[in-house]
Amino acid sequence: MTLLLKNMLLCDALRERGEYASLLIEEGVISAILPAGEAPPCEEVVDGRGKMALIPGFVNAHTHAAMVLLRGLGEDSPLKVWLETKIWPLEARLTREHIYWGTKQALLEMAARGVTAFADMYFEMDAVVEAALETGVRIAPCRGIVGDGPEKLAEGLALADTWRGHKDFVSVQLGPHAPYTLSLPFLKEICAAAKDRNLGVHFHFLETQDEIEYLRKNFGLSPAEYLEESGIASAPSALLAHCVWLDPATLDEADFSRTALVHNPNSNCKLGSGIMDLSGISAKMPRIALGTDGAASNNRLDIWGEMRSAALLAKGTRRDPTAVPARDVLRMATLEGAKALGFPRTGLIREGWAADLVLVDLDSPSYVGVDEGNVHGYLVYAGGAEDIAGTMVAGRWIYREGGYPHADREEILAKAKEMRKNLLQ
Repeated sequence: MTLLLKNMLLCDALRERGEYASLLIEEGVISAILPAGEAPPCEEVVDGRGKMALIPGFVNAHTHAAMVLLRGLGEDSPLKVWLETKIWPLEARLTREHIYWGTKQALLEMAARGVTAFADMYFEMDAVVEAALETGVRIAPCRGIVGDGPEKLAEGLALADTWRGHKDFVSVQLGPHAPYTLSLPFLKEICAAAKDRNLGVHFHFLETQDEIEYLRKNFGLSPAEYLEESGIASAPSALLAHCVWLDPATLDEADFSRTALVHNPNSNCKLGSGIMDLSGISAKMPRIALGTDGAASNNRLDIWGEMRSAALLAKGTRRDPTAVPARDVLRMATLEGAKALGFPRTGLIREGWAADLVLVDLDSPSYVGVDEGNVHGYLVYAGGAEDIAGTMVAGRWIYREGGYPHADREEILAKAKEMRKNLLQ
């Protein structure tokens, strides 16, 4: 099928200015970028009339999608209390059916908010992958490993075997949870398996200030030494989620050449964990993506909102309005996320790149005055997910004008409500 997105304001993180143009999409790929007035014969034409923007799809680089079923529980609690008294007891009751329908619910939310790919750490991950593929979204799944147990590592490796034939849409990682939930010897075993199987590692790291003392007291190691000793630093690739208390100086002490950080500003603030020094860290390491964390701690699955928060928090904490410009957070939300998840040629609007795109309605009061020179700032600071008119992955609409062309919204919401009720009984 050929699709023409006509008379659109194109904007991505590596363009210094927006550009009015038309996009020709064939077989899921951007086949041509044409002058705005050109309109070759196509099976479908969407005319933006100069009042629509096109941006790359957002990437949620760290979440636990099915935790939408736990949204609103344990509010206003610190991380340790929240996990131990509210979340872990209920997670012990989760079944495959809970996780499948919870993920489907989360994907409705993410599709409407422009997310075209996500990294997910949870349980029953085959069900999560199935839900993602049915929705048409790219996924980097990993089986979350809490506690030492060879069977959990075996599940993670089996996940990679099961989905190896879907590499365009599925990029499996191994998912050791955090320094405080598994031993160092077992983490070394997981990282060795990742290296042997050429898999990435997805890991929570330095989410709270207490973790620095935990590493020193329990392992006699600094954060940099722990990353080296565990093997995370030498894994084929690594996603380090949170890193709120990562000192920029640590970046000089360990090898981060194969590592991406995932900034989760809203979850970190809501749990009172702190604020990453995004400006200081990004000056040394550009490979930073954005994530929402789970909806039980955020409570939104809105990368557009994370983008705005990341920029404003960096400016406010540094007392520097030039810290982390709009284009930088857009890059984190799109291109860097796609790289971190292992999806090449995704995250920019370029010929030959994947047609993972978000259509933004500029015909609203918030965008009066938008033009090619200021579109990045308008999107990050004035706009929001409510402006999204369409989300597509590989040239296929997964959300369009308030509806879901390939998902039964009413069935999904009904089943999700049933799963939530069942879980809380």
